[in-house]
Amino acid sequence: MAIMEISVTPLGLGQPSVGDYIADVVRYLQKEKISHTLTDMGTQVHGDAATLLKVARALHELPFGRGVKRVITHITIDDRRDKEVRLGEKTASVMGRLA
Repeated sequence: MAIMEISVTPLGLGQPSVGDYIADVVRYLQKEKISHTLTDMGTQVHGDAATLLKVARALHELPFGRGVKRVITHITIDDRRDKEVRLGEKTASVMGRLA
């Protein structure tokens, strides 16, 4: 399993807020029953790498459906194949080391 962090940023909106577009991302993930965590700087998703890449494309396309002409999408994928990983495990591991 892999973990992906994705940030989809529509450009040329004429306003600084992108909250409605991020809500579209969350709605899509909920509708598709994709495990995710919304953070202040992006959205984390977990699954197999091939599926995550398909999800990234779908999320990248969402703002275009609202008429946006330019979108920048940043993705980071951590694909660990020696053991199964889940959202929150890396954070919990570090917090355990701090205790």
